[in-house]
Amino acid sequence: MEKLLEVKNLSFGYTKEYLLFEDLSFTLKKGEIKAIVGASGAGKSTIFELILKNLEPLHGEITSKRCSEVFQDPYSSFHPSYSLLSQIKDVANIDEIYHYLQKINLEYKLLYKLPHELSGGQLQRASILRAMLMKPKLLLLDEPTSALDNVIQLEVMNMLMHNLDSMGMLLITHDLELAKWCADEVIEI
Repeated sequence: MEKLLEVKNLSFGYTKEYLLFEDLSFTLKKGEIKAIVGASGAGKSTIFELILKNLEPLHGEITSKRCSEVFQDPYSSFHPSYSLLSQIKDVANIDEIYHYLQKINLEYKLLYKLPHELSGGQLQRASILRAMLMKPKLLLLDEPTSALDNVIQLEVMNMLMHNLDSMGMLLITHDLELAKWCADEVIEI
């Protein structure tokens, strides 16, 4: 299987005296979901920032294929002054938009709205839609279903899992049961 992400001996801390994690290593291949689970402040979201090269590690290496990300706070993921559809069109081909809209239970007409006009759950699904339409090799998911009710959460996770033939996913979650249910491996930090 194609290797999409490799993390080797990764160490990071905002000070050298206090490391969030040390010598973290794992590999993610196409078709896999790996989940990172840990307490608040343990460095789960920091790993994504390191993968995206927004932060530099103290030690170690990260190599990754083309990725898209879904952040925990969907309101920070969209510009407040533009419709969702215009922001999705800016970064993705929308040929398959109806296919995904049906699977995540989101109405097309909502995409003409501004971000603040949607609920948190609707906006999070729009964020997932945008990430999927970008056709990444690697999908980074930071608490992607925390704003969704249980039924929608299940639908969204099933849709994501049914797209593993073309990508791999790295999931950050506080929900250990969700991680155990969907992930091939759970990494606790």
